[in-house]
Amino acid sequence: MKTITSLLSLLLLTGCTSGNAQEQHGTIKAPWDEWYFTFSTPKALPAQVTLVKLLDTDGYGYVFRTIDQPQGKSVGTWSQYIGKGYSPFNKAKSPPQMIKFCWDSIIDKKVYETTLFFSRDTQHKMMSSEPDWANPKETYYFRYMVIGLAPKGKVRVWLQNNGNPNLLLTSTQITTVSGKDLDMCAGVTNSDFNYGYDDDIKEFIKDKKYPYGSW
Repeated sequence: MKTITSLLSLLLLTGCTSGNAQEQHGTIKAPWDEWYFTFSTPKALPAQVTLVKLLDTDGYGYVFRTIDQPQGKSVGTWSQYIGKGYSPFNKAKSPPQMIKFCWDSIIDKKVYETTLFFSRDTQHKMMSSEPDWANPKETYYFRYMVIGLAPKGKVRVWLQNNGNPNLLLTSTQITTVSGKDLDMCAGVTNSDFNYGYDDDIKEFIKDKKYPYGSW
């Protein structure tokens, strides 16, 4: 943990000069070229991710400012099949040690800062494979991560699971803060929370009790 924290501190001091990932160190040989992470939100309870920093298992540091934004249709609780698979922006070479990101919860009218620390079990699972459910002659790798962002700053993480319900990564350490506890995300936002809700949000939350489901 001390090594990860030291590398994270170095990563957070590293600037970003483009919209895509910035690599800092070397690589390891993975059974795939890249893995992907996407974000999801419940239906009509939107959020926007504004900044992502990632440290992978080989010491690569990535900074993302151009981000494949959350999409989702879950109502009341998370669907077992959320996630888009490939992403044109959110990708890395080796499994993650940690991901730290800033996100605007439009429904909460708050900025949140979330840190995810991943276990070796998750990293090993991402390097494993099995026959693809749609075509057994093809190989399926568990390299598609989904991060769910819900009201009250609730965050969950899954791996998509070869045609089966997503695998909830229960060993992931998840910490989310807001307000005066923001660090990396202090002053980082793309949202005007004084604007109010769009009509589709107003219609969806009408007569519902916050936080509009169990997340």
